[in-house]
Amino acid sequence: MSAEVAIQKFSFPISCAVGLSQQDEVTQKGGVQVKALGLYDLQENPILNEPSPAPVIGALVHKENQAQESPMPSPGGDMAVAQVLVCAEASQSAVLSRRGVFEKLTVESEDQRPAAKRQLSSESAARTITVVKKSAVRKEVEEQRHLKPKAYLGQKVTPCAGVTGKRKRQKDLFTNSEVFHRVDAHVIRAGAELKEKCVYDVKTIVKSITQGARNELERLRAIWVWLCHNIEYDVNGYLGRSEKLSSPEEVIAAGRGVCCGYSNLCTEMCREVGIECQEVPGHSKGIGYRQAQSLKNVKSDHLWNAVLLGGQWFLLDACWGAGRVDMEHESFVKRFDDFYFLTDPEEFIDSHFPDEEKWQLLDSPIPLEEFERRVFKTSAFFTMGLRLIQPHHFHIVTDEGEANVSLGFSRPTTFTYEITQHQDLLHCGSSEQKESSNSSFGLLTVSHRSMKLQLLPPASGTYDVKVFARPEAANTPLIWVCSFTVECQTPRAMEEIPENPFLSWGLQPVAGSLGITGSSQGSEVAEVEEGVFELALKTSRPLMVLCELVHPELEAVVAKRCLATQIQSDVLTCHVLCPSRGFYRLSVFVRDYEKTEVKFQNAANFLLHCKGKVVGLDELFPPNLGSVCGPGTRTSEAGLSKFSHTTALVSTQQGKCNITFHNQRDLELHTVLSREENKTAAIPLSRHLFCTYTDSKVTVSVSLPDAGVYRLGLYARLAPGGDFNPMCDFVLRNSCDQPGPPFPCVYSAWRRGCVLFEPRVGLLEPLSWVRFRVRVPGAQRVSVVGETRTDLKLNKSRVWEGEVFSGNGLQQLKLAASSGESSDMAVLMTFDIKQLEREV
Repeated sequence: MSAEVAIQKFSFPISCAVGLSQQDEVTQKGGVQVKALGLYDLQENPILNEPSPAPVIGALVHKENQAQESPMPSPGGDMAVAQVLVCAEASQSAVLSRRGVFEKLTVESEDQRPAAKRQLSSESAARTITVVKKSAVRKEVEEQRHLKPKAYLGQKVTPCAGVTGKRKRQKDLFTNSEVFHRVDAHVIRAGAELKEKCVYDVKTIVKSITQGARNELERLRAIWVWLCHNIEYDVNGYLGRSEKLSSPEEVIAAGRGVCCGYSNLCTEMCREVGIECQEVPGHSKGIGYRQAQSLKNVKSDHLWNAVLLGGQWFLLDACWGAGRVDMEHESFVKRFDDFYFLTDPEEFIDSHFPDEEKWQLLDSPIPLEEFERRVFKTSAFFTMGLRLIQPHHFHIVTDEGEANVSLGFSRPTTFTYEITQHQDLLHCGSSEQKESSNSSFGLLTVSHRSMKLQLLPPASGTYDVKVFARPEAANTPLIWVCSFTVECQTPRAMEEIPENPFLSWGLQPVAGSLGITGSSQGSEVAEVEEGVFELALKTSRPLMVLCELVHPELEAVVAKRCLATQIQSDVLTCHVLCPSRGFYRLSVFVRDYEKTEVKFQNAANFLLHCKGKVVGLDELFPPNLGSVCGPGTRTSEAGLSKFSHTTALVSTQQGKCNITFHNQRDLELHTVLSREENKTAAIPLSRHLFCTYTDSKVTVSVSLPDAGVYRLGLYARLAPGGDFNPMCDFVLRNSCDQPGPPFPCVYSAWRRGCVLFEPRVGLLEPLSWVRFRVRVPGAQRVSVVGETRTDLKLNKSRVWEGEVFSGNGLQQLKLAASSGESSDMAVLMTFDIKQLEREV
């Protein structure tokens, strides 16, 4: 029967067997066979966990009279094979072009057929066409991703053979490794039992570990997991201290082997389950690899495997999947690495270069020189979803003493780096990093979706740079993800950069979750003008903040006087003073305002550069400045509002200022004026403050004795009988050289509603008439007492007024008042009188 006749004959719905076994293969001359390339048996889908019919994605037509047209010999060597490929992507048109061969058929499992039907005679085999319909031809791509054609057993299929069209990736075979949880658990358990029983036979081991595997992919997975968990890399064999083991039985018995031991054993085990597997020799960037070395005319040093699944070749390396070699301690570190199981060729090529170009499995293969230049990326680089933005090659030459590395990421990631003097071996040093080191040789900044590393080598020479990363939410050490070498011909002359133990500059990736939504300063270096810098951080909820300023030559006690922070409900402001030139690290720590039990967490780090004018030490913020400066969250909670000065810093050129606000809860208030203790004042600073209370309005008047910087502290008693609690501090900066006079000394009888209009100074001239104007609510009598008592008169505006002579030789005048029916006079305040200098 010809192929055309066979196609016509079987163009109506029939029930046929799915997939021939190896023994059922038709080899009789003259017969016509249309056989699916690598089909699933009717089985439970490993991903969907439900039965799925086996699809057809290709057919082999054997015909004797077409031998001269055959593109490759048949397994027997005497039968021509014409290979007709039907791509999954073009299955509709291919089906129609075959005159209905692929009309919908009812698929039976071979295990469900009667035994008699499975025994095909030579005659029936020669006259039978085996056709299997791809049941999912008209279904979604999601169902097509599980297609897994088989090649003829023993047929040497080249990497280009199989399904044409878009190449499948690892994610098309399985979504993630969790789908193999059942298989992995069985293999680990069975492997331990076999080792305990000293079973070293390949066939027995394979039969045990693949028990329960439902398809070709799961059988391969079982072999891979067993290899990675039961064979250790033979470090002594690699170093030549012992004989290298290569045969499967020796490797299994010893439980160790070098790369060829893994690849050879993988091939043998795959053969036992009918999986086409090839050993692939080539170069790798593993232990012993020297960066910048030329591999041209150098014998390859590694072996890995390629397996045929679904008519397509995939790559795997059990040697690299089992763990890594610690050359510093000359030991093997077991660490199962799932990345090297069916790795995508585009990622595999960064570390594995096959001797034969076809095993790159790339649409556009790369030359050996490109492999040598490529940046080395560890498996963690890919599993974290990182991508290389720049540079594209591992060797970087500085430009004006600077080199740049940039990585992208799709999920929040924490980064750090290590820069050291160049060493030939790529795999040296630690593969983990807990903290940054040598951060003074570079600037690492992390934005929303990328990381930028600006490298600044300290001297001419060649350096190794390792980049480490971890998912933002992880508490594990940071893992090595990629490496570069930096050649610095002329270093940049620059000041020392302070260490940054918080890994990166700018807002930290966790800043948003901590309540910070924006910053007035980006991750770039901030150039400080006039020695003064201001940082504003927008917040989504009330926060508390602490700041730290670090400079290589700045003592901690001085650095503390360089910071003033203001805390408002929607913004945090930090004022910074720079007393020295060079680089500063400004670190910001926050916590929720109400959660006093929660620790402060680092939210941002900024690099400041002061290269011009600096602030003098006598211009620094006053000592004992509180963490809350200026009106904000705390004052609002206490009912203090409508401040005349909304910022923490107040400047005056006359040496005087009035700060007003409203005291809605009628709290008892207290104010304190202080400055650096560098001089002894004849009059205490408390005399340079004067408070006036009218209704809910409070006025704090300040008259500063000298030019300089002062602290004005505002306190309130929040509960009757309780302590005074700090509300906020103001920083007063006075540029007036003329000393401001003190205010009168106030006593407790001076209470709410009392207002002093004149005189507003507490130090009076002698032998002069002084006008007094004062309001004292409820007073029946107001007098000024000196050498004599002068009663003030009440005018129509309810103000007591009058003129008093200061006299000569008097120390002070007293303002007193009586209220109610009592005739007793209570002192409200006292005024000092200047003393005339005696002539000698």
